[in-house]
Amino acid sequence: MHGTCEVPAFWYDGISARRYEGVAVWSGGDTLRLRADDGETMDVALGDLIFVERGVMDGSYSRKADDGFRLSFTGPVPEDLAHRLPRGQNFGKWIDGLGLPKAAALFAVISAALVAIVLTAPTWLGPRVPTSWERKMGDAMIGDLGNRLCHTPKADAALAKLVDHLDPDRPVTRVGIANVDMINAVALPGGQVLIFNGLLQEADSADELAGVVGHEIGHVRERHVMQALLRQFGLSVLLGGINSDLGSSIFGIASMSYSRDAEREADAFSRKQLAAADISPVGTAEFFEYLKEESGDSPEWVGWVASHPMPAEREQAFRDAVIEGKNYKPALTDEEFSALQSACKEDPDVEEFSFF
Repeated sequence: MHGTCEVPAFWYDGISARRYEGVAVWSGGDTLRLRADDGETMDVALGDLIFVERGVMDGSYSRKADDGFRLSFTGPVPEDLAHRLPRGQNFGKWIDGLGLPKAAALFAVISAALVAIVLTAPTWLGPRVPTSWERKMGDAMIGDLGNRLCHTPKADAALAKLVDHLDPDRPVTRVGIANVDMINAVALPGGQVLIFNGLLQEADSADELAGVVGHEIGHVRERHVMQALLRQFGLSVLLGGINSDLGSSIFGIASMSYSRDAEREADAFSRKQLAAADISPVGTAEFFEYLKEESGDSPEWVGWVASHPMPAEREQAFRDAVIEGKNYKPALTDEEFSALQSACKEDPDVEEFSFF
């Protein structure tokens, strides 16, 4: 920049309420001289100016040392002077400095990395959560159900027998019946498994029930529950909100999905335990056949995006596990299975869960 430029402007000195009209004179240095029409002058260091983005006289300039000062140019500012003046922020300081395209690309990379961490970290972190913590969490969830767990002496004995068949090496696994009219069973933290009464009423045999319970015990044994909890919590934080009910609600857990690999691991555990107990896997295969019929003829690609493998795949895996000619034992006697189905009806103290 050569010579001196004068730009029409008006300003407030920050001391009085007077509005000064005149010109801003710049000679290429670090100081801007404000000369009013009456000849009064005021020198302002360019380095002391800050851009006003909000409030009174938005788009003008103030001073770091005097917030009451305001300067507005009313004529075109030469390019050399404009480069020396502080600029406003379109998207934020670091985004403006980096540039919007580069900032967007960086944000996408960071977001992808965070999602990857949220989805993969629970796999190794979940099994490292102390079992005492997990057990307390499961107990709290059971407490949320209140008096909705069904107990009769015969049903409790039958359930203990079934669990002993399916999980003889881990007696701490606790299986109960919840008076909930849903066709479902759920694994909770701390070795808790709940069979919903709706599932019991739809089951045709104890063998069918055994495969489903074995599947849920598989989730417990593989620590899938904590992995899913951590993954769901991480995603809720990443998406901007925490589901406060997730840590205490049975139905928050029931609505969560495990990965397809976790579901296949739980199915494999169930087949292994059924084989060790000499319980036929046909009943479980028939349960998945029922699910297949209920879900209709879904295209095969749905299995690649669903959280669970397709019912047809799971049905076939259990049918393939049948050993021809093997003398299987029933999971329970007819009387014991009947005791489980009638547990909620015959428990005089149990309350029914209502969604409304």
